[in-house]
Amino acid sequence: MKDELSKFGKVKENVDLKNYNTYKVSVNAKYLVEVKNVDSLNELIKYLKKNKIKYLILGNGSNVVLPEKDLDGVIIRLNGLNKIEIDDDEVYVEAGVMLPKLVNESVSNCLAGLEWASGIPGTVGGAVVGNAGAYLSDIFSFIIDIDVLENGEVKTIKKSDVTYSYRHTSFKDNKDIIVLAVRLKLNKGNADESQEIMKNRLERRIKSQPLNYPNAGSVFRNPEGDYAGRLIEECGLKGKRIGGAMVSEKHANFIINYDNATAKDIRDLIKLVHDEVLKKEKVDLIIEQELIDWR
Repeated sequence: MKDELSKFGKVKENVDLKNYNTYKVSVNAKYLVEVKNVDSLNELIKYLKKNKIKYLILGNGSNVVLPEKDLDGVIIRLNGLNKIEIDDDEVYVEAGVMLPKLVNESVSNCLAGLEWASGIPGTVGGAVVGNAGAYLSDIFSFIIDIDVLENGEVKTIKKSDVTYSYRHTSFKDNKDIIVLAVRLKLNKGNADESQEIMKNRLERRIKSQPLNYPNAGSVFRNPEGDYAGRLIEECGLKGKRIGGAMVSEKHANFIINYDNATAKDIRDLIKLVHDEVLKKEKVDLIIEQELIDWR
């Protein structure tokens, strides 16, 4: 099958996904394909569906928890979709571009608004699907429209046609729609001021987040009027471990890969934290990270 898949892009066989997810957990995938362009992606999806082969679109592997068992199918990466075009205050950017790169390009062109994303190790596609955000802002605040692939057809949909909320969009509920690119309208700004904002926020992240251990960002959404980290800390769960996974002692809403954690370790610890907060604080925390399973 490797020869067939090579028609659509660069193929790797029997891949350890440790370096393709920010938790750094080891799970093997039978194949990984880095598609060349939108046409090759479209043809690959058609081929996989026709032959009933399981597949998963994976960005930078941030904000996700991979399955516990090996992946008997194809991981698709969109890093070939890496175009950025800037026209005055509008930015057209493809799904495979990393958020920090988008921020740097925007700031270099004196466009402001995305400084909050400078430290997020995710792709634009993943950010759109999950309505990524920080510091009281999110990517949907700047979206004009989105190019998607749906049932073999490339189409452009307006922001108003997407249901979105805090860290969630209707794209999460429909895996047959693949985000290809997004058009953003940013604010005219000052590059030096934007760089200062980014510097200050990086310093805050270093002080407050466990960046020296593999993690996938905030585990739970903040409930309205409160903070998930505070609730978890109130339950005495800082430092709680299951296998190699641990609730960070630096920030309770982070789970870190402390010592060769497995996907099962992380999933079990997420469940334990959720259940303890529900039991002791009567708050039903909603998970922000995506628990990946084969389609």
